[in-house]
Amino acid sequence: MRGHGFLLANYVPGNSLLHRAPLALKFLLVFACGLASFVILDWRVSAAVLAVLCGLFLVTGAGVKRLWGAVRPLAPVLLVIGIFQWWQLGGPTAVRIVLNILVCVVAASLLTATTPVQKLLDGVAAAATPFKRFGADPERFALTIGIMLRSIPFIAGTFADVRDSAKARGLERNPRALVLPVFITSVAYARQTGEALAARGLGEAEE
Repeated sequence: MRGHGFLLANYVPGNSLLHRAPLALKFLLVFACGLASFVILDWRVSAAVLAVLCGLFLVTGAGVKRLWGAVRPLAPVLLVIGIFQWWQLGGPTAVRIVLNILVCVVAASLLTATTPVQKLLDGVAAAATPFKRFGADPERFALTIGIMLRSIPFIAGTFADVRDSAKARGLERNPRALVLPVFITSVAYARQTGEALAARGLGEAEE
C-alpha cells in the first residue's frame, strides 16, 4: 500500500515560531480562519489571507511540495464548486468561496505540520476535559481522532491503488471494480484496528 496524505500536511520537525507557539494559539488560528470563511465577502481579502497563511506555512520549513500535497486532493472538488458557483452567483463570489475553503485547509495544515500528533491528541483530550461532567471520556475522544487521522490516508491510498489496478485492466468505469475492493479492504482494516484495541483493553465500555 502506497503512502497517501489526505488534505492535511503531516508533522514536519522544526524550530520555527509556529512550532514553538502554544497549541491553544494554533487551535485559535484554525478557528479564526474557519470563522473568517463565513465573514469575508471580498475575494481580494480572501486571497490576501491565503497568501499570508501560505507564507507562514513555508516559513515553518514544510516546503512547497508538502503544501501542494495538502491542497491537491481538493483540486477536483474545488473546480466543480468553482464552476457551479460561477454559474449561479458569478465570478467574484465563486473565487471567494474557493479561496475561503483553501484558507481553512491551509490553516489546518499549519496546525498539523507544526504539531506532533501525540501533542495534538493531548490537546484535544485537554479541550474535551470540561465535558467529563456530562459523561464524556476525553481519552476515548482523543483516541477516536487518532484512529481517524490514521484511517483516512489508508482508505485514500486503498482507493488510489484500486483505481490504478482497475485502470490497468480497463475497468476504470466499472463502479463495482472500484467500490467493492475498497469496501472489503476498509472493513478488514476496521476489524484489525478493533481487535488491536481490544487486545490492549481499549475500546471496551467501562462498567
